[in-house]
Amino acid sequence: MLIGIDPVISPELLDALFRMGHGDELILADAFFPGDSCNSRVIRADGIRIPALLDGILALMNLDYAVPHPVMMMQVMPGDTLDLGVEKSYQAVIDRHWPGTPPVERIERFAFYERTKKAFAVVMTGETVKYGNIILKKGVIPLDKKL
Repeated sequence: MLIGIDPVISPELLDALFRMGHGDELILADAFFPGDSCNSRVIRADGIRIPALLDGILALMNLDYAVPHPVMMMQVMPGDTLDLGVEKSYQAVIDRHWPGTPPVERIERFAFYERTKKAFAVVMTGETVKYGNIILKKGVIPLDKKL
């Protein structure tokens, strides 16, 4: 175990975060997401909810401030319902680490899958809420951020 790294961050996830470059995307997927069908690099985080992972990840990685939407989630399917509390809980974690991050962009389900195919990695979580999948776009460390 390392000092200052949240225990929800596995060695495999830490390695992926380290290897990602600016502009690379990381998918935090719910327990039902077809991760292995969409990407060859799948990291298991079974039993861990996405807000806890977001907290651990965003302590180590910043979001891309050079794009309009560095955070994306899946749009609700027609006729389905959306729990707005899910995005609100994610946004609270994002704001704690990277205040001023633009609001989450919602993208269509199949467009989300296509982005997943090009993502750096997919983290399969224990999240069970509907529409809980989220994409994080890694940025460069701002010059004013203390390392």
